[in-house]
Amino acid sequence: MSERDDFLNPRSRYHGHFTPENLAFNANLQEFAQRVGYICNLETGGKLSPEESYTELKALWKQLKRSKKQLGIGEPPPSSQA
Repeated sequence: MSERDDFLNPRSRYHGHFTPENLAFNANLQEFAQRVGYICNLETGGKLSPEESYTELKALWKQLKRSKKQLGIGEPPPSSQA
């Protein structure tokens, strides 16, 4: 089962500036990209309507944006005041 899972959901190594938040966001971004591909293929194959596809993609985008905000990606680090 693991080989099939690795084939269907490949994960790439993270090569950016390491922080736990960046690593978590990278995993979320990879999942987003994978799911976008699935939705596009289902729509192209006629299994999803364009409207359903749009709704799914919009929900995925909102989820990714929420993840970015919760992880604090792109925001300046909190200043350390003692």
